[in-house]
Amino acid sequence: MELITGRPIAPGVAAGPIHILRQDTPRPDSGSCPTTPQRELDRFHLACRQAAEELAGMESAAQTQAGQTGTDLLHIHAMLLEDPDFLETSEELIRNGATAQEGVMEAGQRFADAFSAMDDPYLQARAADITGLAQHVSDRITGRRDAPLPAVPVLLAAESLSPAQLLGWGRERLLGLVLTHCAPSSHTAILARAMELPTVQVSALEKHWQGRQAVLDGTAGQLRLDPDAALLSQVQTFEDNTQEARQPSQFPAVTSDGRKVALLANIGHPEEAGRALARGAEGIGLFRSEFLFLDRDCCPTEEEQFLLYRQVVQAMEGRRVVIRTLDAGADKPLPYLDLPREENPALGRRGIRLSLTRPGLFRPQLRAILRAAAFGPVSLMFPMVSALDEVIRGKALLEECRRELEAEGVPMGPVEVGIMIETPAAALIAGELAREVSFFSIGTNDLTQYALAADRQEAAAYDPHHPAVLTLIGMAVEAAHRHGCRVALCGELGADLEMTEQLLRLGVDELSASPSALPGLRRHIRELDLR
Repeated sequence: MELITGRPIAPGVAAGPIHILRQDTPRPDSGSCPTTPQRELDRFHLACRQAAEELAGMESAAQTQAGQTGTDLLHIHAMLLEDPDFLETSEELIRNGATAQEGVMEAGQRFADAFSAMDDPYLQARAADITGLAQHVSDRITGRRDAPLPAVPVLLAAESLSPAQLLGWGRERLLGLVLTHCAPSSHTAILARAMELPTVQVSALEKHWQGRQAVLDGTAGQLRLDPDAALLSQVQTFEDNTQEARQPSQFPAVTSDGRKVALLANIGHPEEAGRALARGAEGIGLFRSEFLFLDRDCCPTEEEQFLLYRQVVQAMEGRRVVIRTLDAGADKPLPYLDLPREENPALGRRGIRLSLTRPGLFRPQLRAILRAAAFGPVSLMFPMVSALDEVIRGKALLEECRRELEAEGVPMGPVEVGIMIETPAAALIAGELAREVSFFSIGTNDLTQYALAADRQEAAAYDPHHPAVLTLIGMAVEAAHRHGCRVALCGELGADLEMTEQLLRLGVDELSASPSALPGLRRHIRELDLR
């Protein structure tokens, strides 16, 4: 097997042949026919109308394939087609001698450059959306069309794709996406997640990938070429569970002997909350807040964070939402913090260690979480805890923020405090930690890494089933229950059906996994007898 490591954009796993997108050669822009500025303006306006009609015709498909997210994105693109600045810039360029195609592409590039230069990462991501829109209009002018896809579903590889292209092909033609240009907050990325299309961004496409079998892991950000039979079997099991996931169960996760197990969802973006509900999630067990802090030139503001946290809380309609405070550092650096170089970042200043040294970074997040709690039940948890003092200092800072908001008269709500158990140190002092918090959430990915001194990429040494890992989990659960804390498990082990019974026998109260894994977990739990 050949491993290509990229950037995770949309979660999920898919296997199939890679198809590198090619485009049919367009007819010449103006050919040998004489042209005038007015003729080019007419061509531009006609192309804009055709593009708008195509978007309007996709609304039903968007609703079917991506729900409200899909239709909202189409409406946004339709509004961009009517943007007076974009239209006037294109028209001015055409009046000054550009062809219709040259004018719209140049206007699109100017607006894209302007958005790319902005500090806000959300606005930066709009650059790709503007470029895609300009290309859509240009294609109507030149008659360029994407070459047809093969008859069988494929892992589609391309430099970039627009929402209109994805919806035009349809979910049934696509297994997953491999893209070289796709910001996590771009409209294409948002739509891919809404369509449940595993997506990975890679640095470059290679011609020799064409037609080769591959496994795409949108959660890990990996592409494996020429997978072996064992890996394909694992993917098939995942796909079987995913098919069931599209038909959410109405039955609770209760073992045959009557033990209730709460099933929660792990999400990394606000738009995933709807999918979690559709798959029967009883709440959000892990809302990763890193997406707000990564791929930008400055820290997100309190208001920006509050609005997105509130979006998830309201979407969950009264179900609990657990927000993990910033877990940056190591493999998730924040260049704008100008952190000193570390010889071993995985063992350096990350998670709660980083947050406590940067109150200017931490306080706005705590205030935003407290404000979001005015709209529904919210919990927060501190990541990468290894000492009791870290929890005490984090709680003290949270209380300071609470008093500030109260003095300012800003609405807020109660916030339950928990911690991640993902270092051996935390598991070993779990009894002391449990006195300070309401719940633990065991992050088995990092716990395994640190317990075994093995990176996740070291397949031969990284084993979450290792007796040492299970012993640490058991220690943490026993200490938590002794002090009245509930225990959730939110690492990849939570979706491992081979381990579900053992985890429940260890006393884990809740399992939190990707939305697509929840129905399979629910079914499996209902078949267990723990007597």
